[in-house]
Amino acid sequence: MTDPTTFHPWPRVNSIRAGIVTCRMQLPRLSWVLAGLLTVALRAAPAVFHVDPNGRDAWSGKPAVASPGKDDGPLRTLPAALALARESRRLHPDQPVEIVVLSGRHELSAPLEFGPDDSGITLTGSGKRLRPTLSGGTILTGWNPSPTNADVWEVTLPEVAQGKWYFHQLFVGDERAQRARTPNDGFFLAAAPLSRGSPIELTFRDADIRPQWATHPDARLVMLAKWTDLHLPIAGVDAERHVARLPGGPRPFWMDEPNARYWVENVPDALDSPGEWYLDRATGVLRYWAPKGINPNAVQVVAPRLTELLRWRGSGDGKRPVTNVTVRGLRFADCDYTMPREGLQSPQAAVLVPGSLNARHAVDCRIETCRFETLGGYGLELGRGCQRWTVSGCEFGGLGGGGIRVGEPGDKQPSDADANHSNRILDNGLFRLGRVFAPSVGIIVFQSGTNRIAHNHIRDLYYTGISVGWNWGYQSTPCRANEIDHNLVELVGQGKLSDMGGVYTLGPQPGTTIHHNVFHDIASHDYGGWGLYTDEGSSGILLENNIVYRCKSAGFHQHYGRDNVVRNNIFAFNREHGIMRTRVEDHLSFKFLNNIVVQDSGTLFGGDWSGSTNQVFLDGNLYWDTRHGLNAATYRFGKETWSQWHARDLDVHSAIGDPQLLSPRRPDLGIQNISAAHALGFADIEFHILGRRSPGNRD
Repeated sequence: MTDPTTFHPWPRVNSIRAGIVTCRMQLPRLSWVLAGLLTVALRAAPAVFHVDPNGRDAWSGKPAVASPGKDDGPLRTLPAALALARESRRLHPDQPVEIVVLSGRHELSAPLEFGPDDSGITLTGSGKRLRPTLSGGTILTGWNPSPTNADVWEVTLPEVAQGKWYFHQLFVGDERAQRARTPNDGFFLAAAPLSRGSPIELTFRDADIRPQWATHPDARLVMLAKWTDLHLPIAGVDAERHVARLPGGPRPFWMDEPNARYWVENVPDALDSPGEWYLDRATGVLRYWAPKGINPNAVQVVAPRLTELLRWRGSGDGKRPVTNVTVRGLRFADCDYTMPREGLQSPQAAVLVPGSLNARHAVDCRIETCRFETLGGYGLELGRGCQRWTVSGCEFGGLGGGGIRVGEPGDKQPSDADANHSNRILDNGLFRLGRVFAPSVGIIVFQSGTNRIAHNHIRDLYYTGISVGWNWGYQSTPCRANEIDHNLVELVGQGKLSDMGGVYTLGPQPGTTIHHNVFHDIASHDYGGWGLYTDEGSSGILLENNIVYRCKSAGFHQHYGRDNVVRNNIFAFNREHGIMRTRVEDHLSFKFLNNIVVQDSGTLFGGDWSGSTNQVFLDGNLYWDTRHGLNAATYRFGKETWSQWHARDLDVHSAIGDPQLLSPRRPDLGIQNISAAHALGFADIEFHILGRRSPGNRD
């Protein structure tokens, strides 16, 4: 007979009595095990609420499909799902909650906002290939041919005529249509610099600006100048003097170009080419000149209603932040931008343009594998009080502004609650940016530290790829110990603006490292198409193991700064100069060590290279000009010969020689084993994976 005091995993029934005794003895312990397993199961299984455009908000949202009797099924709207999820979190604070957004197009009537009570919620898309879309717009139907122009289609929008709705963008087939503009291609050129007074006066040429445009309050004159742009209404036109009056002033000092480029958009007589559209605020009539073969009733035409889609808002005192909200597998689309009646003048980097998704006082949140498309401003903004976010595996494309904003530009000494830090921006693709606000940046970090920006691919924009800092001068800020690595940044500038970089830094940033990146094809309109650009007091930065090529102005440029180290980089085939230095100061600006500089045009050194080795120090570098070969006598280092340069104790252990690039067309492939650079201390740059990684290789 089985000993009744012996515990067995399962009862052994040798006899009825033995079985009964054994079961009775094991029951208390078995109940503890079952209770524990049940607790784990309850914690592991989230409460799930489904959202379907064809659902009903009166349903529970627990089933993914409607029941046969149509008495239960998915919810119809996200606000209803968030309300149920919030209540579930209140009743069962230890149970995870998930909102599953089913395939389709989900129109939001207002931004969806996560507050402190929504902490721990996951918002996820159900589709694998086609992500569910959260849209801030309305599909327009009922188009008719214009009675005055057979090429133009019209639709009347009563809400616009009633003053309840207005929009600045139109999306046709998921592409931004061109707001009616003149000239259709290229630019008008100002006849003189903008006036310094108020209002600003623009002197135009010929009949470029028409007096009747001043009667259209929604007309906008858009001007590009140096590193920024203006979007201003036309307050008045003096046709005899060829002067247009623009609100605001005095004009910023950087808007002093004598032949500034501009165009005028959103005037009715500019609607003269396929692909353009014009909205008449007074009548509510929207006109669209469809390209040949396009019927707007047969394609999806969307007009935006919202400027934001998602918001995170914790308490401003930091006591109740939003925490642990995850957003995954969604597409965000169809947002407008805000344009004040007096116009918009951002001083740099489209800093006044917010994100269509934006957060304040939210920590430990994640955005994964989402797509950001047809949005009016920046895609995502992590503002004050955002800490330890992860943004990974997302795609940003076709945006009016830039990709991702981290931090805020103004507060240089924020409180602990307001501080922004320790965010990770990883494995994202950012393409076709700045389509409305040209000075937008791919990824920009304001007054924020200990962030990592890595394995991103940034391509096709008009200003700067990655920017970090935002202090002009040497004042201490929270910007420190940021890591920028393994990013691919290409096709930046494209001749539209000036004073830009593949990576651009401002102010002291002790501990910041910029390493294992590739920057190429950075082209400014005038000056300043640089690869690595340390501007305005950049200090304490290490730039190493980067490859920079085919930049218009130089591979590396320092305006002014302190104690930066530029080490073990390749600068190849940059058009005007290999490297540049502008300001000489009474401290060590930077060390330039163990780099390779290759030129086939321009000069090796540009700018001002005066001063002692206590102000700038170079050594262990390999220089090569394909036009001069090994003839050292023909090389110039600034204004000096090789021997004069050495006499100043500069580049004493450097050399002139062919670095033996593996491919002159692809300097990012590195150098051959026989390269003379190795003898000078150059170490091969090994990327392993550059740019975006496959999901299996991510952190």
